[in-house]
Amino acid sequence: MNDMTKGLLNDPDILRELIMDHYQYPHNHKLTEDTSYASVHMASDSCIDDITVQSKIKDGKIEDIRFDGVACTISTASTSMMTDLLKGKTVEEANEIIDNYFNMIDAKEYDPDVLEEAVAMKNVYKQANRVKCATIGWKAIRQMIDESGE
Repeated sequence: MNDMTKGLLNDPDILRELIMDHYQYPHNHKLTEDTSYASVHMASDSCIDDITVQSKIKDGKIEDIRFDGVACTISTASTSMMTDLLKGKTVEEANEIIDNYFNMIDAKEYDPDVLEEAVAMKNVYKQANRVKCATIGWKAIRQMIDESGE
């Protein structure tokens, strides 16, 4: 990540714009009937979040990730960013990205370069009630990776 990009990702207006763009126009926001996909349903007891995340993990690689459901801005945006970020990655690469994302959300040390646009969620830790929203889709994909045995 170059210095200009780092500067932009420290601009609250840019971060807000990224989040709103992924909320209004979420990527990979359609489920499939393909039975080769794993599927995890996640719901929050503290928010409207009720989503299903699907993934196709084959030969140690995440070939596709999709999601759908009803969710708040933070949940929808973070899950949309996650699908872009992890699609096409190996399970090993995905786990590194997921670990860095959870570290960022927990206000621990993380590598912003591997998170790309998902770094827009970096201030969520300041609002404890939004942490579940920002991690619901990420917990679903982590569960699918763990269950895939890849």
